[in-house]
Amino acid sequence: MNMIAIGGAIGTGLFVASGATIHQAGPGGALIAYGLIGLMVFLLMQSLGEMSAYIPVPGAFETYATRFVSPSFGFALGWNYWFNWAITVAAELAAAAIVMQYWLPGSPAWVWSLLFIALLFGLNVLSARAYGEGEFWFATIKVVAVIVFLVIGVLMIAGILGGHSPGVSNWTRGQAPFVNGAGGVLSVFLIAGFSFQGTELIGIASGESKNPEKTIPRATRQIFWRILIFYIGAIAVIGFLLPYTDPNLLAADVTDVAVSPFTLVFKRAGIAAAAAIMNAVILTSILSAGNSGLYASTRMLYAMAREGKAPKIFSKVNRRGVPMWSLLATTLVGAACFATSLVGEGKAYTWLVNLSSLCGFIAWLGIAVSHFQFRRAFRAQGHELSELPFRARWFPLGPVVAFAMCIVVVLGQGWGAVSSGDIQGAVVAYVGIPVFLAIWLGHRLITGKPRADLLTADLSRH
Repeated sequence: MNMIAIGGAIGTGLFVASGATIHQAGPGGALIAYGLIGLMVFLLMQSLGEMSAYIPVPGAFETYATRFVSPSFGFALGWNYWFNWAITVAAELAAAAIVMQYWLPGSPAWVWSLLFIALLFGLNVLSARAYGEGEFWFATIKVVAVIVFLVIGVLMIAGILGGHSPGVSNWTRGQAPFVNGAGGVLSVFLIAGFSFQGTELIGIASGESKNPEKTIPRATRQIFWRILIFYIGAIAVIGFLLPYTDPNLLAADVTDVAVSPFTLVFKRAGIAAAAAIMNAVILTSILSAGNSGLYASTRMLYAMAREGKAPKIFSKVNRRGVPMWSLLATTLVGAACFATSLVGEGKAYTWLVNLSSLCGFIAWLGIAVSHFQFRRAFRAQGHELSELPFRARWFPLGPVVAFAMCIVVVLGQGWGAVSSGDIQGAVVAYVGIPVFLAIWLGHRLITGKPRADLLTADLSRH
């Protein structure tokens, strides 16, 4: 469970794009931004951990939203999350094909994407255990890479490795440690939010864990600190060793592995083939994200089918407990979305990816709202907090603060386009919001189902 959540949150955002955050906000600004996002994720995972430990179901927050907010809100949240990860699978297929060009330039991208989707499908078709084992090893490679980077970085800062240590000079250079003031922190705040997406996977996996009353609380308590140490530690090391003015820090794409801040630090430490090593780690990260995406979207579609929110055929499972029809449908949708990147100039694919970019934050908002209502229903029906296997800290302040911080991220991500008069950019940034609202309100108008009654809300533990 720990590795699933870590694997979902540590990826190319850390290995490649972390340098760009220091360039925009300086080392101090980047640390503050990641710290604030870390606090928001901590509060959200506390909320999700409390609900998942008490009601471990594959639909996780979709089920909680249905039971404690409204069936229409749950319907919209479930399809929103399924779409998010189905598109993520497509995006990872495209990225994996690009990464392979490092070793085999000129090879056809679609061949690699076909090979990788077959690999991910194979891991998911075997069993939940096979998915978990695959994700464990994918995540282990990433975690080892970050730990090695932190150890080498500290040794270089101390002057033990890599020649002369820059000391704290990069924290006082130019505008450092805070570049572009509050605006710089806000811009990184938005980027950091995307970097942490995937931690909510522990909620989806709770429905198939052996002992959720013990594993969910343990994962919830540990995951925040581990991810925060990895992110904050990595940002601090990069901030000490590389000046924010270094033009290489502007690189923020998988094609820029040669100038990834991790690669640059490893090269300065004298590690041969640093770029090739980091390219392999980044490929692992991409496959990990695709593996998690296929699992999460499959289980969400399966859960919705069980609740009558998707065709019933998607609720069928094979003898190993794998929802095969949901897996097949999600795999085909992911492959079809990837195919749009090969058609014309790939504009349809770009819109799909942009549409899904908000979906993760909408899911986080749903977690905060659902937990607030869950706790109210729990107390309204006469239950005692001592019955909870895991109790979220700082309720009700926790979900309220997390909700407010998430709203800032959602509304702020298109602010640059709005302030500069870029109408198309603003539409691309915010198109996910009206789509979600249309699904929510459309379901409400068609079904006429009312909001959840907290006195009769379903608190059964299945």
